[in-house]
Amino acid sequence: MDESWKSSWQRARNHEGFTRGARAFCALAAVLAWGWWAGWQAELMPVLLGVIASALTETDDSWRGRLRAQLLALGCFGLMALAVWATVAWPWALMGVLALSALGFSLLGALGERCRAVAFGSLVLFIYAALAAHTSRAGAAQAAPLMLAGAAWYGLVSVAWAGAMPRAPVRFRLARLYAVLGEYLRLKALLLEPVRGVDLERRRMALALHNGRVVDALNAAKESLMSRMGRGQPPAWLQAAMHQYLAAQDVHERVSSSHEHYDLLATAFFHSDVLYRCQRVLTLLGEQALRLSLAIQQQSPPQHGGMTSRAIEDLQAAIAHQDGIAADLAGTEGAASMARPLRSLHALGNNLAAMAAVFATALGGAAAGEHGGVDHALFDREPRSLRDAWGRVRAQLHAQSPWLRHGVRLALSLLAGFGLMQATSDPHGYWILLTIVFVSQPQYAATQTRLMQRAKGTAIGLALGWAAIQLFPGALVQAALLVFAGAVFFGARHTRYVLATAAVTTLLLLGFHQMGMAQGVILARLLDTAAGCLIAAAAAWLVLPHWQSRQWPRLAAQVLQTQALYLRAILAQYHSGKHDHLEYRLARRNAHNADAALSNSYSAMLKEPRGVRGNVEAVANFLRLSHTQLNYLSALGAQRGGADASPVDARAQEMASALLASLQQLAGQLEQAQQQARGRISRAPAAPAVAQVLQEFGEPAAAPPAVPAHSLMAAQLALVGKVFPQLQEQARQWAEPQRGPAAQP
Repeated sequence: MDESWKSSWQRARNHEGFTRGARAFCALAAVLAWGWWAGWQAELMPVLLGVIASALTETDDSWRGRLRAQLLALGCFGLMALAVWATVAWPWALMGVLALSALGFSLLGALGERCRAVAFGSLVLFIYAALAAHTSRAGAAQAAPLMLAGAAWYGLVSVAWAGAMPRAPVRFRLARLYAVLGEYLRLKALLLEPVRGVDLERRRMALALHNGRVVDALNAAKESLMSRMGRGQPPAWLQAAMHQYLAAQDVHERVSSSHEHYDLLATAFFHSDVLYRCQRVLTLLGEQALRLSLAIQQQSPPQHGGMTSRAIEDLQAAIAHQDGIAADLAGTEGAASMARPLRSLHALGNNLAAMAAVFATALGGAAAGEHGGVDHALFDREPRSLRDAWGRVRAQLHAQSPWLRHGVRLALSLLAGFGLMQATSDPHGYWILLTIVFVSQPQYAATQTRLMQRAKGTAIGLALGWAAIQLFPGALVQAALLVFAGAVFFGARHTRYVLATAAVTTLLLLGFHQMGMAQGVILARLLDTAAGCLIAAAAAWLVLPHWQSRQWPRLAAQVLQTQALYLRAILAQYHSGKHDHLEYRLARRNAHNADAALSNSYSAMLKEPRGVRGNVEAVANFLRLSHTQLNYLSALGAQRGGADASPVDARAQEMASALLASLQQLAGQLEQAQQQARGRISRAPAAPAVAQVLQEFGEPAAAPPAVPAHSLMAAQLALVGKVFPQLQEQARQWAEPQRGPAAQP
């Protein structure tokens, strides 16, 4: 029993939602306790609103980074409070300042997550300050210091928490990373099922979509590590975490590798159990990834059991048996037909064994690499100076920028909400504006999802708040429920938004009841939330909508460009030897980031109205094929540095050069199509160039089990070359003129 309780507490303590909620609980409880002790119940609401606004600006960071972010947030909060004080007596001037602030703060979204959070919290505090001012400068002057005090208090709690417990967020992100890797391994194992009639295309699409979640988890873990890397030698725990992250990158490259068409392997080894053994190894590795995730979260050694090593031994024995069969068929027509699948089977077996070796050392300390140590450098995507930041913001000042379009949409939505508030003389009308700020997202699909969650959560929260007031009339109990609701809101707002909205609605309802202002609040909150959701929904549809079909050519071009750079980096590794330095890892990560962006865009496209989706089938086929092409390139990356590695020969270099030129040419055509609103995608000369080199290149000759690395490269380049013409055809089909909004510029 004690061990079970200890294990549950360990999991909760390392969970990001729990720690966010615990911080909010401490901050809110301290504010309420001080207010009750000092007899300042009437002043509590502005302080609580300041705490909430400050907590909304919080991102995963070290204590130094969080201190800088909190100081920036307090500066922005001060400017917002001053703006409210200066314009509160003139409602339309107030609204104009809010609209301009919404536009400006939206552009800051291009600077990264930290700036997006500060901008969002500043907009929320502006509305809170206007709500508390009650149209008078005196009210603004009284509420602003209290809100800033609440914001400063939460900032102090946040910085102290980050300094005292820096490891938990890193552990949480690494644990999540290995968990999604485990699911990716399970999905990949389904491709190896040697059964006739299996829908491999559907399984490949599921794999491509889940790859986006893996890439997001990798990026989140990298940012968490980057924020804690100082100038000196990092502490031992951070070095171990970095090693786990780099191991996950290695596993991701290996598990995303494809060495052959899986239907060809299934046909060649249909009467053997060798593919089932490959599938079993992948499944066991997926389970091992989940055990590693749990071990990282609980800070305990993983439980291996030795099943994976035995499964690999059985697989190697099965492959050796296939070698024996091929040797018996030497000189016959059957031997020639088995050479290619047997070569790919050897590459697959070697890759699985190498992946198991990576897992075996994932929880060890920082391991030495093959060439004198591992390069732990990470690429920082945050702006490095004010000049860099301004350059990124200025780059968004064009009509196609998603951040500019979102800013204009948000500003016009707030103007419409403010006009409705003035027309109805609604004393609680600022809730309309709050709803618009909370539900408006750069993407149409995300906005629709968020507003439905907001509406549902508000209705649930009002019911819970009313029930709490009726069942627990005591002020002390209600204060305790208020603190608990605040903790739930911050703990759940990133993962369970309906629950978070219900919690914050309950918090505000209890807060107004404590101040004696609960009369009519329930109906007003419900109507204002509905009005805000309707305005945000209409704006997402009518005001500069960010339809995914219009962004697809740019994202597809990025996929092809980054894959070309990835191929260049791989070829350089074959010439110079394997080394996971920053330049190579950055090329690999950019290729997967572009693939994930295309995957996320496709998922969002499916949630948009049918009339604006465009040629969804062509987009889906392009996504599946581009992910397959990335799998073949990843196999090249996984093979580098093998025991039989040798420099690229002239024929392989010729094939690679043709592929690079073709990838870049098609990317250029897609970018031109983006600028010309579905310009034509030519079939020539890119695809024929690849086909000609393929014809001259031919199939690699039959090879013994110890296949030279350059022959493996030949096979992989041939696979990539066969996928590319299909990619070009899907791009051409997408560019065919279509009716409807998706075909408009």
